[in-house]
Amino acid sequence: MKLPKFLLADNSEMPEDLFVVHTEYPRFILNVEEEEVEWLDDLEGDDEESMAEEATKVVEQAFTWCDEELAKYDDEEDEE
Repeated sequence: MKLPKFLLADNSEMPEDLFVVHTEYPRFILNVEEEEVEWLDDLEGDDEESMAEEATKVVEQAFTWCDEELAKYDDEEDEE
């Protein structure tokens, strides 16, 4: 099965939080409200600085994607 790169998630036990799940390597769950990341994969590579830059980049992409997705929901509500 092919999965989207990012998924939005929520949970009734944490009603104030919104999560983004990154399904590609390195997989992680981002708590958007708390700005916390839970890595599901070990970050591998010889160059720690390069891996840190790549991790920062993909987390920033997750925030951007989330903002764009939420804007789409807002636009749909405005049209109704």
